[in-house]
Amino acid sequence: MIISTLRGFGGPEVLHLAEAPDPAPSPHDVVVAVRAAGVNRADLLQREGRYPPPAGSPEWPGLEVAGEVVEMGGRVTRWQLGDAVCALVAGGGYAQRVAVHEDLVLPRPDGLSWEEAGSIVEAACTAWSTLEAADARAGQTLLVQGGSGGVGSLAIQIAAAHGMRVLATARGSDRAARCEALGAVGIDYTAGDVVDRVRELGGADVILDVLGAGALADNLAMLRPDGALAVIGLQRGVRGELDLGRLLALRGRLIGTTLRARPHAQKAAIVRAVERDVWPFVPTQVRPVVHGAFALGEADHAHRALESGDVFGKLVLTPPR
Repeated sequence: MIISTLRGFGGPEVLHLAEAPDPAPSPHDVVVAVRAAGVNRADLLQREGRYPPPAGSPEWPGLEVAGEVVEMGGRVTRWQLGDAVCALVAGGGYAQRVAVHEDLVLPRPDGLSWEEAGSIVEAACTAWSTLEAADARAGQTLLVQGGSGGVGSLAIQIAAAHGMRVLATARGSDRAARCEALGAVGIDYTAGDVVDRVRELGGADVILDVLGAGALADNLAMLRPDGALAVIGLQRGVRGELDLGRLLALRGRLIGTTLRARPHAQKAAIVRAVERDVWPFVPTQVRPVVHGAFALGEADHAHRALESGDVFGKLVLTPPR
């Protein structure tokens, strides 16, 4: 099979096409012929040598795919050959085929294109598991720091579908307006002080944050009493000062979470929760925003596009048939 892999660590230019043996399924695996593979910021970190794949995973990037089941292990119970599916993988999605444990596979939602199905699983699992960890519920206010990203744009829709009031930050009035179209109050962070604006809107019970260290003080300033700040990204740094006095006064919670390195049982539980609690809203109330699709051999162009900061939603790769 053809894959897009790394010839070393560095910039997008290290991505190149190569050949690898077709994956052989373990007893509980299905092999998916990939129609579309999502591109995520974790892939950029892996390319730079800062986010190695878990032991036993393929060395090439890719955390989510959509396609048809073309081979199965002898103990697979749920899926059949030819099933249209999407799946969460720990690596190896940039390929024509990928083997994945049946527990991490979901049916492709009716009404989604292959590109949309290939871009939804990682964001849905990240967003929903984080909202669950924060005990988010209907009637609360969620602030999404980074509403134009792949996770952020889907989190807006998921939270709104579950009865939350959503605020979302984005760069520029056009991107803020696109967040509003997804169900949020859009906040253009280039137009004024975000803290003041969120406070005018009453603050947030839950904050979903991709910024990290550089946003700690502002996030605490916007958090309501008994609220939860959930950090899922580190775009503004990994080390920062935290006002513990403020956190204690709020009776607040600080949650840090990732998805890829979780034990299999936890990831399987998240996938099933997404199928139960998110899939019923797809595609009528929750639909991934696909900014663009690239051929597998253009993975370097996809990475450059994602690094540019101009992408709204997700990018996908389409392997040759």
